[in-house]
Amino acid sequence: MEQSTKLLAIITTKPGNVLAGGAPVFITKDAESLQKVSITLERTLDASAHEVDADTMIIVAH
Repeated sequence: MEQSTKLLAIITTKPGNVLAGGAPVFITKDAESLQKVSITLERTLDASAHEVDADTMIIVAH
């Protein structure tokens, strides 16, 4: 059975690195707030947070 993954949110400190698209984008001011928002969304959405790079996290449901 194939497992599908759905992108639920993008969190970034660099909005210029993200194109508008299929998931809500949350802009944060610094790395600390990036981590806080990511953790909150991960728990709230019962999903997983993954670091794309130092400035961007994604929340995905597996």
